[in-house]
Amino acid sequence: MLGLNTPVGNAAAGDFGLGALPGRESEFQQALDQAVSYGHAIDATAVHCMSGLVTADTASAAERTFVANLKLAADKAAQAGMTVLIEPINHRDKPGYFLHTIEQAASIIDQVGRRNVKIMFDCYHTQIMQGDLTRRLKDYLDLIGHVQIAAVPIRAEPDEGEIDYRDICRTLDRLGYEGWIGAEYKPRGRTVDGLGWLSTFTQDQTSSNARGAVA
Repeated sequence: MLGLNTPVGNAAAGDFGLGALPGRESEFQQALDQAVSYGHAIDATAVHCMSGLVTADTASAAERTFVANLKLAADKAAQAGMTVLIEPINHRDKPGYFLHTIEQAASIIDQVGRRNVKIMFDCYHTQIMQGDLTRRLKDYLDLIGHVQIAAVPIRAEPDEGEIDYRDICRTLDRLGYEGWIGAEYKPRGRTVDGLGWLSTFTQDQTSSNARGAVA
């Protein structure tokens, strides 16, 4: 088990994270404490702090709230030997999600000023929002704590669509990335039936330094 998300809040009311929601700081801290406690118990090394949904007129306040919450989150996670991850999520799948670009995530991390806050670089979300994956992987490598893959545009197994993930893996090798690659996708059928893509990657990445994890 590599990591886990903070609870989203009240899903029935439309919550999708609490980290950047002004006025709900205490709820976020409760969610964080739960996630760190669970993560520590199962030896997970990371907790993903979900920012939540905001409106354009609250974006500035949301940023200030997220930065303040992440400072506390990073300090609590550090005590448990864990990294805090933040993940830009695309606005097609989740309209209004506060954190939605890699550059925004890098700016947030700079403001937080904690070494254990990193980007969860989800290639699926980033391709939809911004593209130019190879350059962004290179430019922000030092800030990346985890990489995730899925086919674009259908978010199925990473063996179809507009991204050649074998090339992405070769790029990560060249850059010296030594972290995990999580396969976060929605199987086309049964999960086991769709794992054939792994053998293709194994044949192509015999000298790979990057480690793979199916999620």
